[in-house]
Amino acid sequence: MHDLKPSAECASPGTQGPLLPSPWVERFYGEIKHNGHILDVACGAGRHFPLGWSSGKRLTGVDRDLTKLARFQERPEIQLIAADLEDGSPPPFRGIRYDGVIVTNYLWRPILPDIVAAVAPDGILIYETFGDGQELFGRPSNPEFLLQPGELLAAVAGHLRVLAYEHAQVRHPDRIVQRIAAVGPEHPWPCLVPSAT
Repeated sequence: MHDLKPSAECASPGTQGPLLPSPWVERFYGEIKHNGHILDVACGAGRHFPLGWSSGKRLTGVDRDLTKLARFQERPEIQLIAADLEDGSPPPFRGIRYDGVIVTNYLWRPILPDIVAAVAPDGILIYETFGDGQELFGRPSNPEFLLQPGELLAAVAGHLRVLAYEHAQVRHPDRIVQRIAAVGPEHPWPCLVPSAT
């Protein structure tokens, strides 16, 4: 296993603690249709789940270890799937389309095509993880788990339309991230991209 997940929980982008949602995810969450179904890939401790149930959405969380998700076991709007996404078997969401697909602090390149394909024609992908240059700030430092400039753009090319993309240094804590928000061809995307906070 690589060193991404432990580092991710200690350095959730833009948060003061490991369970607060990513501001990037919050910024584009409103583009997921009302009562939509959301896939959270490598969901960790479920920090984005409350955004979903507070707005009437259904959630499917996939992670290798579900022990941090025990408090969500009884919520009927949440489906939890234990799966090792890196063992070479098809991911459990292959062939299923979701209104929103969220990935934060996780990269396993072999399943990137499955992640993009999981976005419904009127859905949205919200993806944020560490990028090339992060090695200057600490973990993760293995280039195998750092996105190269433009890599997420290439992953969605020909499949999704890009609302926003960044490969930049951000603060609190200092780190290099790459992030994208991209929608399916039938998504009623807004005339104005949601403003940064």
